[in-house]
Amino acid sequence: MLGAVTLGFMLDPLLLLPDFLLILSGFALCRYTSLQRPVWEVVERLVYHLLFPALLFASIVKSPLRPADAASLACGGVLVVGGGMLLAYALHWWPGVDARLHASGAQIAFRFNSYIALALAERLGGAQGVAWIAILIALCVPLCNAGAVWFLARHGGQDSWKEMLRNPLILSTVAGLAVQISGVPLPAWLVGTVSRIGQAALPMGLLAVGAGLKLGGLTAAPRLAAALLGIRHVLLPLWALVLSGWLNLPSAQVVILLAFAALPTASSAYVLAVRMGGHGPFVAGLITLSTLLGMASIPLWLAWAIH
Repeated sequence: MLGAVTLGFMLDPLLLLPDFLLILSGFALCRYTSLQRPVWEVVERLVYHLLFPALLFASIVKSPLRPADAASLACGGVLVVGGGMLLAYALHWWPGVDARLHASGAQIAFRFNSYIALALAERLGGAQGVAWIAILIALCVPLCNAGAVWFLARHGGQDSWKEMLRNPLILSTVAGLAVQISGVPLPAWLVGTVSRIGQAALPMGLLAVGAGLKLGGLTAAPRLAAALLGIRHVLLPLWALVLSGWLNLPSAQVVILLAFAALPTASSAYVLAVRMGGHGPFVAGLITLSTLLGMASIPLWLAWAIH
């Protein structure tokens, strides 16, 4: 698709294998050692509230990125998520679709796993790639959260906005952009310390993703599950390729947008579904299968796009 365009990296078929092996390692550690689920719940909180915010902040502050340079990419990310929402909503009109299962699982079609997103961006584009993904996260996490809450139809918009304004990934991204736009130099020791903290985010985050894998629950609505996963892993990457052409994205940003569109769904979708009265086992099964599908589909989409 991209022909002989020169990219900032070489796509090795095994490029993403270390990340997926970390996910499988987390699964094995949680299931077969004394490091069981309570340990990983603490790890998840540490990664979410400290390690990943530090990684996002440091990546943006150290990157030569100017927000205007990523305007088209940001537009593409929002349109990818918006397309997923519309397709997920359309499934509501399928004959025989259970309303509760649809409300619970619709978020699978458009939400994305930020941990895997950051790991992929670092592999594919280094600090620049992480900075681009950070902007997509800052824009799309609020959109995804609002869409998921809307589908589940249990909380008002005011509560969801408060949660978004307290989201540590969004806050750290906005803080990093503010520092870069202002041009205020930060002490080298401060940036170095935050960077060191952020270096632990990717391995710990991917281990936590693996620890949360759980099979079962998909038998409640296999056709609906297949449709939601088809949107997440087939239609959205195709839509991203179309958008890349329309927006005339640079080659490196095409790869980032495609990787973003092909991501597995967010592991936090299970927590939201259960908290809002949805069908927890069905969502847990979707998350697990989406993560496993992502292990195979992301390298295939990237290879197709590049070659």
